[in-house]
Amino acid sequence: MHHFSRWKTFLIWLVVAAAALAAAPNLFSANTLSSLPQWLPHKALTPGLDIEGGAHLVVKIERADIVKNRLENTVASVRSRLRDANIRYTGLAGNDQTIQVRITDPAQTDQAASLLSPLAVASGGSADPDFTITKSADGQLNLAISGKSIDRDLASALQRSIAIVAHRAVEAGGADPVITTEGRDRLTVQIPGLGDPQRFKDLLSQPGKITFRLVDASVTPQDAMAGTVPAGSEIVYSQDDPPIAYLVERAEVMHQSDLGDFAVEPGNSPDDSFLSFNFNLDGSRRFADLVQKNAGRTLAVLLDDQVLAAPEISKLQVGDSSRIPLAYAPDETEDLAAMLRSGPLPAGLTIVEERTIDPGLSGGAIRAGLLAGIIGAVLVAGLMIGLYGMLGVIASLALLVNVLMIIAVLSVVGAPLTLPGVAGIVLMIGIAVDASVLIYERIREELKAGLHLDQAISAGYSRAFMTVVDANITTLIASAILFYLGSDAIRGFAVTLATGIVTTAFTAFLFTRPLVEAWVRRRRLKHLPKSVHTDVFDGTSIRFMGIRRYSFTALAALSLVCMLGVAASGLHLGVDFTGGSLIEARSKQGPADLEDIRSRLSELNLGDVEVKRLRDPNSAAIRLQSQGGGDNAEQSAISLVRSELQDEYDFRRVDVVGPAVSGELARTATLGVLASLAAILIYIWIRFEWQFAIGAIIATLHDVILTLGFFVVTGIEFNLTSIAALLVIVGYSLNDTVVVYDRMRENLKRYTRMPLPILIDASINQTLSRTILTAATTLLALLALTLFGGEVIRPFALIMLFGVAVGTFSSIYIAAPVLILFRLRPKSYDDEDENETAGGAPGKATV
Repeated sequence: MHHFSRWKTFLIWLVVAAAALAAAPNLFSANTLSSLPQWLPHKALTPGLDIEGGAHLVVKIERADIVKNRLENTVASVRSRLRDANIRYTGLAGNDQTIQVRITDPAQTDQAASLLSPLAVASGGSADPDFTITKSADGQLNLAISGKSIDRDLASALQRSIAIVAHRAVEAGGADPVITTEGRDRLTVQIPGLGDPQRFKDLLSQPGKITFRLVDASVTPQDAMAGTVPAGSEIVYSQDDPPIAYLVERAEVMHQSDLGDFAVEPGNSPDDSFLSFNFNLDGSRRFADLVQKNAGRTLAVLLDDQVLAAPEISKLQVGDSSRIPLAYAPDETEDLAAMLRSGPLPAGLTIVEERTIDPGLSGGAIRAGLLAGIIGAVLVAGLMIGLYGMLGVIASLALLVNVLMIIAVLSVVGAPLTLPGVAGIVLMIGIAVDASVLIYERIREELKAGLHLDQAISAGYSRAFMTVVDANITTLIASAILFYLGSDAIRGFAVTLATGIVTTAFTAFLFTRPLVEAWVRRRRLKHLPKSVHTDVFDGTSIRFMGIRRYSFTALAALSLVCMLGVAASGLHLGVDFTGGSLIEARSKQGPADLEDIRSRLSELNLGDVEVKRLRDPNSAAIRLQSQGGGDNAEQSAISLVRSELQDEYDFRRVDVVGPAVSGELARTATLGVLASLAAILIYIWIRFEWQFAIGAIIATLHDVILTLGFFVVTGIEFNLTSIAALLVIVGYSLNDTVVVYDRMRENLKRYTRMPLPILIDASINQTLSRTILTAATTLLALLALTLFGGEVIRPFALIMLFGVAVGTFSSIYIAAPVLILFRLRPKSYDDEDENETAGGAPGKATV
């Protein structure tokens, strides 16, 4: 008998031991891990935000603010240069990305243009100027700020915002925030374990630029608004409701860079407080000089161009520090101090997507996932042992090692484990035994063909290898598309699925083979023992193709009904694709009162409000339609709901998707599904004949259409997780189809004159045991996930349960008949041979 050498066996067990060692840190607490020797692995699984809780935000930097800042800075530079050169001008103004100024003496137009030209030189060595200057004979100068200049400012502002946003995340109570750029104008912010996401959002709501200006008392603000605003001054407003107008000088007398160590001090009443700060050396001198020269005047303190306070200068403390009285409660001032400590943002940020989860919410979901995994593993192992005896024990041991290796890989690479990732592990428990079933059934076939047991084992492993590779490539393609699609939770599922496929190949072909061979040698077996019970499928001769016209027509009609249902009723699209908000609220006392929630929220003019009870009677899901006023409108709606319900309800989960992001997600999901189908079509076309590729795609489309019909019938929400389920169904269905196709291809070479319908029936019957067993193990795992996996995972598992059942059926009754329809063999040849065999027993081909 061929057997593995000692060193190969040693290497295999070394890999298993390394995986166990890498997974071991997950059994210990953080304190215990810190006390272990340094040479041992210390890296445990990284929990995703949906497990650990926290906030995931996508924020967009406002290009309009970048344009406004560049415009103001350029206008100020033009004004300064022309005044310093004593060049008189009128009409200096800016609009959008264009600045106009008229030189009073046209003879000085060229001099003015030359004077302003250095301002157009781009910083950073870029060859593209920041703006272009055009002039006319009447002294008019036009400065057009280039789009590339704005793009450079935007990129710079995006990079500078990262540190400021991270600082504000820490100020809000977050630990180890992860902030990355996304595209040209967005940041993705992840803050694990954040307990108060609303405070963090409040800290992001303003740039946080504080300025100090003198109040212009030459005229009252009302007179200035009714007449002419004095040169060098402007009207600004306070944050009061209604706002109070102030006439202030444009020149800043103190800068935020002069200040630091912002803190809050209690005031004389609960509604008052002081904002204290320290000066640097230059700031202390400048402030003392300001107070000395402007005694009796009023100082306006502005936050983002709104008056925060207007104290008398003479009453302010002079020295290394000072403080400003505010009509704010201490907690509000603390938020202001936290914002100022982080520094001003270069431009405003708009939250375009939000996924926040209460850290206390995930505990039950994790326990449910673990319970589902244990039950699924016990059911699958029990079925395998019951059907294969000792071979089933080896397959179950391989299953255990497979899960161990998945955990080890995820721990080492630091890939976050999300709730869909937990579902992926449970799903892999059902799928992983597919390779073992393929190998074992191939060994049985080789034995029936007359080979000795040792030869059958060698042939079974060798011939099953490419079948497993071909079958799992399709799932790997689906995993890659899933990783590209989406959210962190979906990516966690994709990584888990792809890792499971690779580790399954290792455990099925490298881990189990030496164990099987050692068992056969030790028992000195000449044939498989009677404990292998899958022979119940031997001798089946079902004429699947005999009813192909009826089954194909019936399934086509059912698919048409599903498409009409989708067209007529539509899918219950989630906020991922429609925009809007989804809130999970839990009553602080007693069951959630759905009617009261509807009544109170309907008064807020938020459009359609959908409220439904969750399995927990104290919890309710609240869905708000897209507000239609842009991304800021979505956050305003959430703030209104929070202020209305926060006294009676805790907000456990909040998903907010702005209109821009929802449109992008819909486009990305559509392209992802199409790209997945195209990639799979190309792969099968390369590996098989073109008829096989067409058959696989038609069968896959059938599965997708029926699954969409299932969404319509059940009313399950269709979101990004649903896309993940669809792509996994596609991968699984094609896995099953490829196994049948692989046997057909083999039989086409072996039986060159067998009629195609008979050959297809024979191929399906030969792989029927594998088809049924793999479907059974996968359905058992999914059933455990559906019943015990928890509220979050249940819809995903239910969709998968339906899809796997449909995919198993379509691989026989859709994918196979298509080969006849597209004439894999010439029709005349099949008709001739089929007539010759018509007198034989139906479906009993000798193979």
